[in-house]
Amino acid sequence: MSDPAPPSPPAAPIPMPVFALAAATPVPLLIIGAFMGGACLWAGFLYMALLSVLLDQLIPWVAGEGEDGQEFPGADALLAGIGLSALVLLPVAVWAIAGASDLSTGQRLLMFFGSGFWLGQVGHPAAHELIHRTRRPLFRLGQAFYAAILFGQHASAHRLVHHRFVATDQDPNSAREGESFYHFAPRAWIWSFRLGRQAETDLRARAQSRQGLHPYTIYALGGVISLVVAFAVAGPAGIFAWILLGIHAQMQILVSDYVQHYGLRRRILENGRPEPVGPRHSWNTAHWFSSAMMLNAPRHSDHHAHPARPWPALRLLGADEAPHLPWPLPVACTLAFLPRTWARAIRPHLKRWRQSDTGPGANPGVTDA
Repeated sequence: MSDPAPPSPPAAPIPMPVFALAAATPVPLLIIGAFMGGACLWAGFLYMALLSVLLDQLIPWVAGEGEDGQEFPGADALLAGIGLSALVLLPVAVWAIAGASDLSTGQRLLMFFGSGFWLGQVGHPAAHELIHRTRRPLFRLGQAFYAAILFGQHASAHRLVHHRFVATDQDPNSAREGESFYHFAPRAWIWSFRLGRQAETDLRARAQSRQGLHPYTIYALGGVISLVVAFAVAGPAGIFAWILLGIHAQMQILVSDYVQHYGLRRRILENGRPEPVGPRHSWNTAHWFSSAMMLNAPRHSDHHAHPARPWPALRLLGADEAPHLPWPLPVACTLAFLPRTWARAIRPHLKRWRQSDTGPGANPGVTDA
């Protein structure tokens, strides 16, 4: 049975207030829950763990997209608000988890997972957009988020390595078919660190007038400052909790990369170079609420094909133009943590896409990268 094509989208994109409510609602719930526990803490956790999946399944609506040149005046402000919220939530969560809060052990676990889910599924998409902004304060805020979760390398490797080499073996963040997430994650972490650092060093060498600290020095300083804050709010246990929260968020970033490019490869042209990056090189999902909560991150093909397109206007291309996953992105990422289940689930969809792929370069004389 073939994958169902997403229904034709309506004319209008998701309204900015819906993006804001979907993305930001868990933050006050979790912060109130940190001090009071109870219903707010449960609500924040269940919002991230369950609500998005339920709404995606119960309301099969596909949002539209903006027109070329359309302005979204609140888009950058929302990104900045989420980025700043993440920098506030982190120390509050660490205090609640490891500090002198009145939360029980079970409530501390709820705080850990609820905050970690939000940092990885909402904070990361916002920071991802921020590091693509040309305005320096917004870019710096994106860097600060990644440094705070001890993953500063992502601000460099994503822009300078991933976008350039996506869907080739030169990109450590493009998973190969048959590769489990647990094999992918350490390879992606280590090589994105190395290649991102080399790319930044090469960039500075070409721009002789470039002054200031190397970005990786900034990331290291940001990480040190973060751990000092962790110690200040909860002592040695706070450092441990901050590191665990960072790892939790990092795993979600890595698993989203794993899912969104799994098994897709750019073809090698006759001149030996990969074909240009296009919609065919990223998996997409059509589910409305997770798209709103994750700031259209599930419309990944259009982001790679048009990195400068405003995130509220990202387009969901038809199933004949770009590969589509049948599950919401959070569900697909959960499946990826179960290697055998993931392999069985994704195999027919990957095979069907390859058989139907008629994009540029799809001819017998061109091989996959």
